[in-house]
Amino acid sequence: MTPAVPAIPAPAFSQPLTPVGHSLLLSFLVAAVPIAVALIMLGLLRRPAWQASLAGLIAGLAIAVGVWKMPVGIAVDSVAAGMALALVPVMWIVVNALLLYNIAVKSGRFDQFRQWMLDHLPNDRRLVLLVVAFSFGCLLEGISGFGTPIAITSALLVGLGFPALEALTYTLIFNTAPVAFGALGVPITVLGAVSSLPAPTLAAMVGRQLPFFALLLPFYVVGVYGGFRSIRKLWPALLASGGSFAAAQFVTSNFLGYQLTDVLSSLTSLVVTIGFLKVWRPEPDPEFAVVRSASAEKPGKPVGFGGWLPWIVVSVVVIFWVHADVASIGDVKVQWPGLHNVVFVTLYNKPYAAVWDFQPLGTGTAILVAALITAVWTRTGVGAFFECVVKTWRQTRIAILTVMMIVGLAYLLNYSGMSYTLGMGVASTGALFPLVSASLGWIAVFLSGSDTSGNALFGNLQVVAARQVGLDPVLMAATNSSGGVMGKMISPQNIATGVSTTELKGKEGLVFARTFWHSVFLTLLLGVLVFLQQHVLSWMIPALPH
Repeated sequence: MTPAVPAIPAPAFSQPLTPVGHSLLLSFLVAAVPIAVALIMLGLLRRPAWQASLAGLIAGLAIAVGVWKMPVGIAVDSVAAGMALALVPVMWIVVNALLLYNIAVKSGRFDQFRQWMLDHLPNDRRLVLLVVAFSFGCLLEGISGFGTPIAITSALLVGLGFPALEALTYTLIFNTAPVAFGALGVPITVLGAVSSLPAPTLAAMVGRQLPFFALLLPFYVVGVYGGFRSIRKLWPALLASGGSFAAAQFVTSNFLGYQLTDVLSSLTSLVVTIGFLKVWRPEPDPEFAVVRSASAEKPGKPVGFGGWLPWIVVSVVVIFWVHADVASIGDVKVQWPGLHNVVFVTLYNKPYAAVWDFQPLGTGTAILVAALITAVWTRTGVGAFFECVVKTWRQTRIAILTVMMIVGLAYLLNYSGMSYTLGMGVASTGALFPLVSASLGWIAVFLSGSDTSGNALFGNLQVVAARQVGLDPVLMAATNSSGGVMGKMISPQNIATGVSTTELKGKEGLVFARTFWHSVFLTLLLGVLVFLQQHVLSWMIPALPH
């Protein structure tokens, strides 16, 4: 007699797509309220990111329970699942990366790195911005991601004489170039998993979109910072920096392996740009001279490469970690109680899984190991090490709270069905969908602060919408990731992490206001590119393997 197979319990909640008057338009407008609340709190009222995130979360809970009729227990469980993801792996990576930064500061290696920059770069803040915020920042994004490059590179720029608001604003804009491949290709891996499309094919498509922006960004940022005359005087360096990054990004993502796209692209850009500036020097411009500290003005022999030690150590450790698959050791996949398979996704006609992937030896732990190695190598004592730990906690505690709330909101929107209502509303644009597809990724990353989470949120929705209106699913799925990078610069998570090492704590709204329209403009520009790739330049779309 064949033993009975236990039945899978029926989902307790089915997501409604048009709960407001059975109207997609009205439902879309109501679903957008939590996002609008967070945007208004940040951009117009200039409130701290944690307050904007809390207000958005409260609005989201009220609408999910009151309008979408989501059971209170399931709503709370969805928020809790998002907060768990925010803690591990997201903030575990951020905290340990900032610990590494604080050890570099405490040991004097950060000052050496800053002095190395002063010794080897032209006395021109525009070019310093190019090397530090673009090339070096992209390297940090490729290694760790999740906002840590913003905190570290903006602190470095402040140490080189930039006002904190300038440093943070331009670092956020430059950070768009590498985000889709950040943290060793994790966003692309997740996009492939949720969309059931091959990750290498998706990476190739993203690698045929973002290089255009990597080439553009040095001209765009330097133009915003120093005006058109700065572009006219510095265009050879801008072309060398952006062009080398773009070329390496295309080649690596299409032919070598997408996991190392950012690392190889940023290293190529660093070497090419610094080497180019050794043989090509612009005419000095006193208006953009680097503001040197009193200690930096004192004569002395140039420092060596010791300041690079922390960044070399973390690069080697993380790359080894990935290739040795250390993260899989002790990996536990937890089916979230009260949420796993209890929500029925009406749009996909299947239960919604809720699995928290807990990796005690994930990327965050790899960065912690790099921090410990750096502390030992630089002879940072035990007492000084724990001083760095305490300082890191003080820097990140508000950022941790902010990120937990914003990712909790992202999960609530997803499990309640509001995200799918938003997606269906955007998809209803039909043939014009390529123009607005990038906005889905933009919204997702604004909410979650992570291109990885943004791809998990809307990646498959892009594929479903594309097939409904007869568009290429590879292009639309890739656009979710590329569009997400434009939302990264205004994400409360990213901004909260960025201000943690500057004097701008509590002034996230000011940073948001400085970056918002740049984010919108670049997203619209991507939409135009995607429209052309779908209807005119379709030869750029890689074919799916048979």
